[in-house]
Amino acid sequence: MFSSFYLNRKVYYSSLFAAGLFVLSFFFPPLFSVAFLVIAVIMMMVIADAVLLYSTRSGVTAVRVLEPRFSNGDENKVTLQLQNDYRFKAFFLIIDELPFQFQQRAWQRKKYLAAGAHFELNYYVKPHERGEYYFGNINLFVSSPLSIIHRRFIFRQPQLVKVYPSIFQMRRYQLGPVAHRLQEAGVKRTRKIGHSIEFEQIKEYVPGDDYRTINWKATARHSYLMTNNFTDEQSQQIYCIVNKGRVMKMPFEGMSLLDFAINATLVLTNVALLRQDRVGLITFAEKLDSFITADKKPAQLSLILESLYKQITNFLENDFEQLFSAIRNKITQRSLLVLFTNFESLEALRRALPFLKRIAHYHLLMVIFFENTELKSLIEQEAETMEDIYIKTIAEKYSLEKRMMVKELRRNGIVAVLTTPKDLTINSLNKYLELKSRQRV
Repeated sequence: MFSSFYLNRKVYYSSLFAAGLFVLSFFFPPLFSVAFLVIAVIMMMVIADAVLLYSTRSGVTAVRVLEPRFSNGDENKVTLQLQNDYRFKAFFLIIDELPFQFQQRAWQRKKYLAAGAHFELNYYVKPHERGEYYFGNINLFVSSPLSIIHRRFIFRQPQLVKVYPSIFQMRRYQLGPVAHRLQEAGVKRTRKIGHSIEFEQIKEYVPGDDYRTINWKATARHSYLMTNNFTDEQSQQIYCIVNKGRVMKMPFEGMSLLDFAINATLVLTNVALLRQDRVGLITFAEKLDSFITADKKPAQLSLILESLYKQITNFLENDFEQLFSAIRNKITQRSLLVLFTNFESLEALRRALPFLKRIAHYHLLMVIFFENTELKSLIEQEAETMEDIYIKTIAEKYSLEKRMMVKELRRNGIVAVLTTPKDLTINSLNKYLELKSRQRV
């Protein structure tokens, strides 16, 4: 009882007032009786309030409900289910012990609940890094209508939540490829070039079919025309390559570029699998880290998700030579390679370009790197001083270098995509669908 017993501030203020009266009663004796009466009233109200709150052994209940997996970079819902079992309207001060990663040490909510009422308190948390998050106890400070004391209830509900790459983004685009509604989410529709050559079946000719697809051998065996039916080519091989080096440590909206690349990789993997392509994963930095062979088996998405969740890096300098060696030895079939990386200067690109050219000689290589949004804001600001002019000029120089990198890559037969971290997922999907529709892979 004593460990859960807390006095309200008004009790301390009233006691301080009574102490002042006792001091003044030394000069004005009639105030002694008033001070004694104030102390007596305070004691009686404390006892009465304690009887109200402690007459029931467990006056309230609280349960935390949340998903076993959280999505990195998204708002995740947490629900606290509260029940007031007292026979009076009670005031609740709710303190939930959040994981230290959120750095919210002053989290609290306040709520009045009627007698016997049930209430669900919903709040949202946004993680900015993958890993394990531990929720602690639920602390409730309950007051009666007298509001003289608080009774503390501790509900021990330690819960472990694993924060995975953005599952919400993956679900957002999951139904798009099946229903052909990706354009509603910002994915552009691209006109198909030519027609596919993957044979599906032989069927009877109907007016409107392309006469060039007539199968004369099958027609000779029947008394009517037969045509070959083709379908979109599937089961193509796609590898997502994630650079975990130093250049991917740059922050944006609380997350690193590496986390944005991992989220986009998960979405692109899911869409490609829904389109019956075989998808694999490569992660590298100073050495090759993970390699998952391309496949379209049902467990492939879970395998890639678990691998992305466990990615840990020291953000060291990346080695494109080792990447080329691994690709040359382990990927024997021509594939679409989607490389998520970053280049901050034209000189950095030129150091990696010989290896990128050699990779593009054997595979269709798509390099996706990031636009520096801070430079864009500096360029848009008006220059008022000479220092501002210098800063703006340097920002425009680096912005121009980014555009020159795109031209340099395309001049060497490499598909280049320059994007902001916020639009990374959309632009990656757009380019993937464009390459598919143009049958470049």
